[in-house]
Amino acid sequence: MQESLAYTPAVAAATAGIYERLRDVIPDIEWPVHAPYVARINELKAERNAILLAHNYQTPEIYHGVADYTGDSLGLAQKATDTDADIIVLCGVHFMAETAKILNPDKTVLIPDLEAGCSLASSITGADVRAMKEKYPGVPVVSYVNTSADVKAETDVCCTSGNALKVVESLDSDRVIFLPDAYLGRYVAQQTDKEIILWEGSCEVHERFTADELREYRKATPDIQIIAHPECPPDVLDEADFVGSTSGMINYVDSQRPQRVVMITECSMSDNVAVEFPDVNFIRPCNLCPHMKRITLPKILHSLETLEYEVLVEREMAERAYGSVKRMLEIR
Repeated sequence: MQESLAYTPAVAAATAGIYERLRDVIPDIEWPVHAPYVARINELKAERNAILLAHNYQTPEIYHGVADYTGDSLGLAQKATDTDADIIVLCGVHFMAETAKILNPDKTVLIPDLEAGCSLASSITGADVRAMKEKYPGVPVVSYVNTSADVKAETDVCCTSGNALKVVESLDSDRVIFLPDAYLGRYVAQQTDKEIILWEGSCEVHERFTADELREYRKATPDIQIIAHPECPPDVLDEADFVGSTSGMINYVDSQRPQRVVMITECSMSDNVAVEFPDVNFIRPCNLCPHMKRITLPKILHSLETLEYEVLVEREMAERAYGSVKRMLEIR
């Protein structure tokens, strides 16, 4: 460790308040490793006039230690449009950084690791969307925000898991192309009279959950509440007590305050939400997103120090994608 990043008494004092909140999810022995980075990143943000946007799947030392804004894809997109910062550091995956750049073309948008991708986003390209439109002429296209800029540029309106049904219902058409997440699309199709034309993409994290796994949770802990993300397979959703987006899951815990709960989604989210609700006993699932976990405190610090890695979107593509993202943000 560099001398400037040593765990000094000054660093301990500067980060004491942060660690007090994290004590139940980060062991005492680990905090001296994280704290120097937390302290320096927070200093450098002020020097650079930068903000950090962190997705719910980031680890607790990032989510609670250095992030200025946290949330799901929709929440981060909204926050990206409401800042006077010169620099946006996106602590998530690449499509999220692209979305921030689309919404903020004159700001510097950084991602700490260019390899932080997404299995769902990589399942489809703009060319694939054009082929779908040729096959189904005149049918509007709804793209999950978990897509690349070239897909958004071919899209009529984007959506998130939180507003997907509202977006579909807002369209004046009996048929809708919904892509790329087939599980989310099927979940929406169950709640609308519109015909949903699907693309067979999926999230590598959520598709690993099984209904048998959820039944084992109930067998081991009969009073447990199971809440699941709609990117999970249908039989998993059928076993859940509640299905919702990441923000919807947080709201459920807040309103219901279950004694015991398991969140069927990426593992770090349970740690992050547990900090906010110490009275709730969280049973932890262990499906990690390898792409989200590419973002670390040392990489965030490097990004702020060097302004790497800047995310750029070709102007014409960005302008076309902006329309679909803007329409998404207008649908509440």
